Amino acid sequence: MTTLNANLLTEEQKRLYEEAKQAKVTVLQIGEGNFLRGFFDWMLHECRKQGLYEGSVAVTQPRPGGKPKIDALAEQDGLYTLVIRGLENGERVERTEVISVFGEAFDPYSNWETFLGLAENEELKIVVSNTTEAGLVYRPEALVDGQPVQSFPGKLTQLLYRRFNHFAGDPERGLVCLPCELLERNGDELRSCILRYSDDWGYSESFKEWINEHNRFLNSLVDRIVTGYPEEAQAEAWFKEWGYSDPMLTTAEPYHLWAIEGEPELEELLPLRKAGLNVHWVEDLKPFQLRKVRILNGAHTLMTPLGLLRDLEQVREAVEHPELGALVRAAVETEIIPSLAIAQSELQAYAGDVYERFLNPFIRHRLSDIAMNSLSKFKVRLLPSLLHYAEEGKPVPGGLAQGFAGLLRYYKVKPSEAGFEGQTLSGISYIVRDDASLLEMIAAVWSEAGAQGWTLEQTVGKLLSLKSVWGRDLAADWPALTAAVSANITGMERQANE
Repeated sequence: MTTLNANLLTEEQKRLYEEAKQAKVTVLQIGEGNFLRGFFDWMLHECRKQGLYEGSVAVTQPRPGGKPKIDALAEQDGLYTLVIRGLENGERVERTEVISVFGEAFDPYSNWETFLGLAENEELKIVVSNTTEAGLVYRPEALVDGQPVQSFPGKLTQLLYRRFNHFAGDPERGLVCLPCELLERNGDELRSCILRYSDDWGYSESFKEWINEHNRFLNSLVDRIVTGYPEEAQAEAWFKEWGYSDPMLTTAEPYHLWAIEGEPELEELLPLRKAGLNVHWVEDLKPFQLRKVRILNGAHTLMTPLGLLRDLEQVREAVEHPELGALVRAAVETEIIPSLAIAQSELQAYAGDVYERFLNPFIRHRLSDIAMNSLSKFKVRLLPSLLHYAEEGKPVPGGLAQGFAGLLRYYKVKPSEAGFEGQTLSGISYIVRDDASLLEMIAAVWSEAGAQGWTLEQTVGKLLSLKSVWGRDLAADWPALTAAVSANITGMERQANE
C-alpha cells in the first residue's frame, strides 16, 4: 500500500499543503514526537485552516535517536495523519485530519549548519519544544567548532548566539520560546540553562543582556493525552479505509489545554484562541497547575490503590465501578474542590472534563503505571486537600480517608525476590514500585506490627507518624485521622471477606 504523500491529498488538503510548503518558516520546533504532533502542530494546522496563520514550521529532533522519525516525516512530504477520538458531552467522536504545517524536516546532527542557518531567518519568531523533562536540563558540554551541540538548551543557545551576531543584537530579532516540557516554570528553566551555557562558552555580557531583555521564555502548562500509534489491527483497518499507510499516524483525545504565562496581546503572534482552541494567556499559571494536580492527578492517586486492591486494571474500570467511581466523584466534588480557593463553578466544570477523559473508551491507562511512587504522589496531590480540613478544625473527610486507607493497605508489603510484595483483597500478589528506602521503612512497620501483635489502629498510627514519608507526624497532628483511616481499612477487609 502506498505511504501517505502529497500526491494522495484531496484538493483542499493539497491547497493547505502547498500553502505550508510555500510559507516562510516562522516556527522552529525541537521535538518530532507524538505529543507535539498531536498538540501544537494540530493547533497550528487549525489556525492555518481558518486563514489565521501564514507561517510554517521547521522541525528537528532533540536527540540523535529521533532521526528515523524525522526521515519518515521528510519522506512523507512533512505530512501525517492525526485521529482524535474519545468522548465529547458524553458522545463518542472520531475525527481524522491530515496535518500539513511543516515547511522543513531535517536532522540537526547531520545538518548542523542548516540548523544554525535558521537563526538568520528574519521571519523566525517562535521556538516550541518538547524534549521531555530529561531534555530540558543543563549538562556541561564542551563547544567544538562545527560540531553539533548535544543538549536541547545548548542547541538553542548556539542558535540564539548566531542570531544575535547576525542581526547585531537587534532588539526586534529576539524569539518567543514556548517549552512544553512537563516542568514547573519551564520557561524560566530554559532561560537559566541558556545563560549557564553562555557563561561556560565565554559569551559576552551584551549577548546575555539581549537574551534577558529581548527574548521571551514563557512558562506554560500543557494538557492532552496523545496516545500515539494505535494497535496494529486498528491502524490496518484505517489504512484500508483511507487507501494509504502512514507510519507517522498518531492518535489523541479530544480534550486539550494550553495555559501560557504571557500577555493576551501575544494572540497577535499566535492566534490560538481566535481559532477556538482551549488556550489561555494568563498572568499566573498557579491556578491551572493547582487544579490539575489536585483534581486530575489527585483523582488518579485516590482511585489507584483502591482499584488495584479490588483487582481492577484500568482507569476506566475504576471510574465505571459502582462503588469506587461514586467515591472518586464524591471526593472530588465535595472534598477536594471545596479545599481550593478557586472559583468553584470553574473547578466543577473542569472536574466534568476530567471524568469524561477518564471514561474515554480508546485510552487504556493502567492503574499499575499510575501506582508508581504513590507515596510522594499522595503527599503532593491529596495530602494538602486532606490537611485543609485539619487546619479548619473540621472532621476528617470520608472520601479522602478512604483513599488514604487504600494507600496504606496497598503498601502492606514485605520484601521478596521480586521486590516489595503485597496482596490484593482477594489474595493476588503484586509488586509495589517506589523509593526503596521508603518501602523498607513501611514494610518494617507492618512486620513489627505482626510480630508485636499491634492493633490495626496502632499500626496505622505508627505509619502516619513517619515524618520522612509525609513531612510531618500526621498521627500526632491529627489523631482523628488515625481512627478514620483504620476504620476504613477494617471496612474494606471485612467487605472483601463477606
